[in-house]
Amino acid sequence: MESSAEHFLDLIKRSRRGKFKIYIGMSAGVGKTYRMLQEAHALLRTGIDVKIGYIETHQREETHELLAGLPVIPRRKLFYKGKELEELDVQAVISLRPEVVVVDELAHTNIDGSKNAKRWQDVLDILEAGINVISAVNIQHIESLNNEVRQITGIEVAERIPDKVLALADEVVNIDLTADELINRLKEGKIYKEEKIQAALQHFFKPQHILQLRELALKEVASQVERKVENEVQPGLVLKHERFLACISSNEKTAKIVIRKTARLANYYHSSWYLLYVQTPAESANRIGLAKQRHLINNFKLATELGGNVIRIESSSIAKTIVEVAEQNKITTICVGKPHLNLLKVILATNVFNGLLKKMSSSDIDLVILS
Repeated sequence: MESSAEHFLDLIKRSRRGKFKIYIGMSAGVGKTYRMLQEAHALLRTGIDVKIGYIETHQREETHELLAGLPVIPRRKLFYKGKELEELDVQAVISLRPEVVVVDELAHTNIDGSKNAKRWQDVLDILEAGINVISAVNIQHIESLNNEVRQITGIEVAERIPDKVLALADEVVNIDLTADELINRLKEGKIYKEEKIQAALQHFFKPQHILQLRELALKEVASQVERKVENEVQPGLVLKHERFLACISSNEKTAKIVIRKTARLANYYHSSWYLLYVQTPAESANRIGLAKQRHLINNFKLATELGGNVIRIESSSIAKTIVEVAEQNKITTICVGKPHLNLLKVILATNVFNGLLKKMSSSDIDLVILS
């Protein structure tokens, strides 16, 4: 009875939650902030109480001009390391209770001492208060795309948002430009000041980089639209429910790749996924170093942040355990990392791999090897 009441309360809370719209772009300068301000003006003209919670114009003239005539909630001023800095004033937004608030830079890290470490957490607080939010983020800030973005650009993006934030959005809109259009905007000084243009052209804004980032952005938004279609357009359609199992060892780098790529697959299919670490006697706590143990814990944390359910089992038989866990959790796809090519590891991995194939041959489970 109690769980039934809790479920009903949860439904009420969700219905009271604000609507959430996210604009996604392939890079800085595509026009996300400009588009949000245009939308704010359109809403204001129709009598909607819309306010600007936080906008970053990056001193772009055409964007700054659009701020005129829009009600702005003053930012919270803080002193940090001798400098006066400004942050989104979450409490002021919740107290003023506008129908819609515009909050830019979703992946922003808040100043030390703020209630939340990240702006996306501030946005969740505002949504919980029943206020609708329009926000924006670049594709390189999505957690599970971190590896792909680094491979494309050679840059490690530090500020990231968990994929679950995108999954919470009621609408996800792609702001799309061709590579030529974006590069022209850059050369015309519409994105960065003159002294930064050449460096940008040689790094992030190379045509081949933009093209690949554009593909990532289009795929991400297509995935979110597909989720919306499945939930709203075809509610009665029975689909095969994919369930993914990521299998990792104490190898830190391979584990990270397997975790992020499995999370991407699960996100694409809007399905649940699990992380399995089989601790063999050779990997018991007293036989592997503290650094490896720390990396393992960090990988468990990463999997949890990306929506995975962590399963940790002590066993001498990796293949047998993988299959047992797969059967218990109705897994449709098992994801493993590619073995590193030194002879001993290949022999060991091949034994595990062969054992896994034998045990899987009788079940309807796919095996994906992630490189």
